[in-house]
Amino acid sequence: MHWFAAALAVIGARSVLGESDLSARQAALPIPTSCPGVTASTRYKLSAAAGWKYTLVGTGMSKPRGILFDTEGHLLVLQAGYGLTAHTFGADGCINSTKTLIQNNQLNHGLALSPDGKTLYVSAAPTAWSWSYDAKAMTVSGQTVVVRGMNAGGHNTRTLAVPPNHPNLLIVSLGSDGNIDQPTVQKETGRAIVKVFDLSKTPSGGYSYNTQGWYLGYGLRNEIALVFDGNNMVWGVENSGDQLTRNVGGKSVDVHIDNPAEELNYLGDPSKSNEKWYGYPTCWTVGDPSVITDKAFKIGDQFMIAPNATFNDATCAEKSVPPRLSIKAHSAPIDGKFDRNFTNMYVSLHGSWNRQPATGYKVVEIPFRQLEDGSYDPVAPRDSGVAGYSDILWTQNESSCSSATCLRPSGITWHPDFSRMYVASDGTVGELYILYKG
Repeated sequence: MHWFAAALAVIGARSVLGESDLSARQAALPIPTSCPGVTASTRYKLSAAAGWKYTLVGTGMSKPRGILFDTEGHLLVLQAGYGLTAHTFGADGCINSTKTLIQNNQLNHGLALSPDGKTLYVSAAPTAWSWSYDAKAMTVSGQTVVVRGMNAGGHNTRTLAVPPNHPNLLIVSLGSDGNIDQPTVQKETGRAIVKVFDLSKTPSGGYSYNTQGWYLGYGLRNEIALVFDGNNMVWGVENSGDQLTRNVGGKSVDVHIDNPAEELNYLGDPSKSNEKWYGYPTCWTVGDPSVITDKAFKIGDQFMIAPNATFNDATCAEKSVPPRLSIKAHSAPIDGKFDRNFTNMYVSLHGSWNRQPATGYKVVEIPFRQLEDGSYDPVAPRDSGVAGYSDILWTQNESSCSSATCLRPSGITWHPDFSRMYVASDGTVGELYILYKG
């Protein structure tokens, strides 16, 4: 077994691979402070938290989104509107070759690899495919449709994830069709949900997304980040709504600058159906209670934009699963990964498009702990809001950022030895950074 496949197996069992074991399999690459021919854009002025450093190691990519390492230590990058590429590293820790594995301009986000490293999964808006993958040769073959018939409108990314302890399962997230997609209050609509499919029983032509598989939560506006904790339970990080007003007693109040908050949701065991409702499109999470003046709320509570006698804020508290933690409104989380010991979750915040001053354009750290029952949970209380996480890498001029002028963090992944985190930025330039402690 190759050293990285062995590491995956150990992590899947949730024990820790020692550095000595890793070095016995393959010497770790150095962490470069710069790479030949790679020049940072002068538009991006970045800062890192105390104890952290960063290096730009790649530029000129086409909107890099999903990124991961294969079992041979090659970095796979899904470049939206282009396809899937594989990148090797030289003795200096910098990229020294690039190969296109799949050229398909429909690919836009989703990328996953089976725990044994032999099957790749990628997605476009209506379809998810699998390919047989040879990591040593960096070749793919046998393209197969595994999930089809996904709604092509609205949020068009399809996040894919394979549980380390259930290699036959594929999790697929599908967002809403627009900002407030009213029909999705019924999960059978097939939007604003996360579903799971057993690939050991894939029917000919692939699963129909709407009618097959099982749920891993619904009422999830755009659960674009799916993250496995130390027990292989799934956490989702959600992009919430835009331009909301609160309408009570004939009075309309604009609350959208800091409401609704983005969400960190616990979705649970992917091998079991979860048909809990997480509130969308009716119940929204409070990010700043001070601007909702008709009623007292705390951060993390859920509210309606137009409560009525039949369904109101109290109904949300009764029927909807609230987020475990709130993230600043319009930050647009894209991806998340735990560290080696599951003590921190790292989340890429892509950045706002409809908030002034702007927010996001950074990578943040959410501290976690293991409870007495063995489950994992954020350290911060539910009502902590922005106090529940800290910035690790950020754009200095965050408040005046735009998609053309600032870092746009998208996919993130750890190097197999956990010495550094790779962070893609899918802005105008298309970049790849490493983020490390040092």
